[in-house]
Amino acid sequence: MTLVSALPRKRTAAASTAARAARRRAALQWVAVHSLAIAAALFFLLPFVFVFLTSVMTDHQALTSDLWPHRWQWSNFATVWNTPGFLTWWRNTLLYAGLGTLLTVVSSLPVAYALAKFRFRGRNLALMAVVAMMMLPPQVTVIPMYLFWAKQLHLTGTLWPLIIPMAFGDAFTIFLLRQFLLTIPKEYMEAARLDGCGELRTLLRVVLPMTRPAIAAVALFQFFYCWNDYFGPQIYASDNPGAWTLSYGLESFKGAHHTNWNLTMAATLLVLAPVIVLFFFAQRAFIEGVTLTGVKG
Repeated sequence: MTLVSALPRKRTAAASTAARAARRRAALQWVAVHSLAIAAALFFLLPFVFVFLTSVMTDHQALTSDLWPHRWQWSNFATVWNTPGFLTWWRNTLLYAGLGTLLTVVSSLPVAYALAKFRFRGRNLALMAVVAMMMLPPQVTVIPMYLFWAKQLHLTGTLWPLIIPMAFGDAFTIFLLRQFLLTIPKEYMEAARLDGCGELRTLLRVVLPMTRPAIAAVALFQFFYCWNDYFGPQIYASDNPGAWTLSYGLESFKGAHHTNWNLTMAATLLVLAPVIVLFFFAQRAFIEGVTLTGVKG
């Protein structure tokens, strides 16, 4: 009787041991599979950690080899924020990035729609021109464009030579939007036309809602480009501090505080923070848009 009653207990103990062993194997497999991703994440995260820790150090400790702050000096961010001109750089950057992104998307979407859904003579030639413009470095046209904006329109010393051209489309944005529009079945447009919609109304009522992931992706691309642009403001706005952006102003700030690494790192974080926060909240739409573009050639 005792032997019979002991059998279920042995089976239960063996099952529990097998379950623990299975959990350990699953944990080891998870670590093995994700170890490369974890290592890559740490590799990209450590520079941000270093910048943050340096930004909250004192002036003296920032020049030493210490990696952990002895005293957390949060006032460094207030010092940077109250630096003369810093708020102006913020305002100019928001104007440049926000208005530039809006103009680029609004002007590029109709062109991409025409290249993807219309059949007209010269369409392939127009597409080849768009691709060729993507391969053309901006340094090639910087001299004639500067002479045009400086001699003809007298707009140097402002950001308008960088913003106005975005109202005429962007080759990279046009190409990505076209690739996404090719994946939309033409039956949707045909049904809208049968209901009496013109091309503009079809674009706004039918195509635009279905293109939101791609629009989000290209808008983020353009916003990040404008926010981080250093070359353009250096060419057109370097002689007017009132038109500087954060990227160009940060270089000036670093030159004025070349021994205050804590303030330089704090300023760097304040410049990076909006981009990081924006990508964190929009990453789903961004990844979806990038994934869906280029599905069909």
